Amino acid sequence: IALGLAAGAGAHAQTNVTIYGIVDAALVGESGGSAGHVTKVTSGAGSASRIGFRGTEELGDGLAAFFTLETGARIDTGEVDAAGTIFNRQAFVGLRTKAGSVALGRQFTPYHTTLAAVADPFGTGYAGTSKNLFPDNGTNVRASNTITYASPKVNGVNVDLAYSAGEQTALSAGRQFGGAIGYAAGPLTVRLAYNSKNTDVAATGTNHDLGRNTLLGANYDFKWVRLYAAYGIDKGFNSATLGNANNPYGGVKPTPSIDGRDMLLGFRAPVGPGTLMFSTMHKDDRTHFNQDATSWGIGYLYDLSKRTGLYAAYAHINNKNGAGYTVANNSESGSGNTGYDLGIRHTF
Repeated sequence: IALGLAAGAGAHAQTNVTIYGIVDAALVGESGGSAGHVTKVTSGAGSASRIGFRGTEELGDGLAAFFTLETGARIDTGEVDAAGTIFNRQAFVGLRTKAGSVALGRQFTPYHTTLAAVADPFGTGYAGTSKNLFPDNGTNVRASNTITYASPKVNGVNVDLAYSAGEQTALSAGRQFGGAIGYAAGPLTVRLAYNSKNTDVAATGTNHDLGRNTLLGANYDFKWVRLYAAYGIDKGFNSATLGNANNPYGGVKPTPSIDGRDMLLGFRAPVGPGTLMFSTMHKDDRTHFNQDATSWGIGYLYDLSKRTGLYAAYAHINNKNGAGYTVANNSESGSGNTGYDLGIRHTF
């Protein structure tokens, strides 16, 4: 839905506002954890349900203003997906020029966009999501108080930079910064991303070493199949927090890795009226806990139309030495090492 709104009396610039969203619900089954077998209706297993508003205003001479306001919704209950928030998913405003764009507000990190758009055949959704083993949670996904810069694409190359202020009495406390450089031309897309976060708390004197994530992702389109690969390095405090940190398997509580390597291989292929997705992943924990894990996932999207589709996905994780990784989906962290989704998604 697009709305044309007349701007100020003098300039008569044109603002275009679009209302968009995703409505996604699924029957989800989980097993293998201390909670036993869980069956539930879940919102956003494939893609997080949301409604958003985005707009641009051409200001002349190649200058444009833009904004996005996006809130998450739970289709199973009708609630917002984060209590006490309105536009919890994205909320930013910025200016775009021929030299690139700058935006301020709550935004996705270059690390997450690399994983979702380049490295993961599941796009970080469904039971096969890279969230199962890669640290795609918390402020690794999106951060508040963020300033970003996105360069134009030159000969297939573009750069993204992000800085998130901790807004504490000590300048470095709580801040986060990162960036990515990518190349896309013909069938090849490759992107290198970095994220560094400081979890110090100035008011209490709490200090930790930096949590750092480096991610190299790539995909190559052979037309009949698109191959995906990713390699990540996670080092430091809170660099690889667990999606479900509540001791999902009982016994000794798993320990988040502070020195690990993440690997992924997968593909997407058109099969019949839909798309087949597959990936296998490995977590190499290089701490003395040696809590490694290996997973695989498979899924199929059946297109009923350009906007509506049905999906089915399944994944399994093999945890070692007390590792606590769980089969997640786009919106939930999961409760066990096996999970499936049967869902419907509509976009508008």
